[in-house]
Amino acid sequence: GVNRVSKMCLIFLRKDVTICSTISKKSWNLQNSFPLEDLSIITDAISRKIGESISITSVQPVSGGCINECFRIDSEGYPTFFLKKNCLSFLPFFEAEALALKEIKSSDTVRVPDVICFGKTAQHSFLVLEFMEIGGNSDSIQKNLGRQLAQMHRSSKEYFGWETDNCIGSTPQPNPKTENWVSFYRDFRLLHQFNLAEKKGRLFKNKSDLLEGIDVFFHDYSPHPSLLHGDLWGGNSGSTQAGEPFIFDPASYYGDRETDLAFTYMFGGFSSAFYLGYEKIYPLDKGFHTRKILYNLYHELNHFNLFGGGYANSAESSINQLMKHIH
Repeated sequence: GVNRVSKMCLIFLRKDVTICSTISKKSWNLQNSFPLEDLSIITDAISRKIGESISITSVQPVSGGCINECFRIDSEGYPTFFLKKNCLSFLPFFEAEALALKEIKSSDTVRVPDVICFGKTAQHSFLVLEFMEIGGNSDSIQKNLGRQLAQMHRSSKEYFGWETDNCIGSTPQPNPKTENWVSFYRDFRLLHQFNLAEKKGRLFKNKSDLLEGIDVFFHDYSPHPSLLHGDLWGGNSGSTQAGEPFIFDPASYYGDRETDLAFTYMFGGFSSAFYLGYEKIYPLDKGFHTRKILYNLYHELNHFNLFGGGYANSAESSINQLMKHIH
């Protein structure tokens, strides 16, 4: 498969986290990328949330892709925190991510990072989570992840969409509450991305015919609204050092569970044990092989809108495959 251009931040949790309100000027070397004023505000926000005063000992940048600046925050005598920082206008997306993590956690299915706090400084928005050390991987871990994801997909609502809009990568993702899945996916996923691509000067042949004929993929299939991760590629899942699976960086909403499963195939990273574990709990329906192409078209278009390059050709290829079922 195609290597994803942007690898999101890897995060991991610890329980009973506490924090500080004092900062040593010797505690970091970020070459002006992290103003002292920002760190003071963020530290105070964590302190208010935790209810403890802690002393930060180091702030270290960590790899997190091109969407957010990401940092590891260590504190004296307390667990480690994970910080995402972006421009002020990104705050609603951090709020939506926090809401998604809490909603997934409330499903009591698969582990996610605990949310500490989010907010803004004079020039930036931020989200603070518990820091998680990434462990190894195995067929047993993958199988458990598949089972837990299937159980999460059993969590449902009476509508497709979500309580709020969010983003996938840095692309706005509209989530209006909708009764009909086909119209939701057509208008607020595919058409939305096609329109963004058109603004970049890229038109896709057969776009209109595909959108008009999309019902053909749902003649014998009527999905119910499942709680979704929304951006489930291999870089957004992991396991603890104790072998417990977890997921992170969600772009959640309620939709067809097959969209999550489809995206796991696009970049790989999930073993056959993962799919066996999933289907043992929640078998897939007939037609998934074809709908997988339809659902990954959304991500191909999004990756073109984010990164350009060959993703437009991938989208064209998918459209051509799908049109064979319409003509």
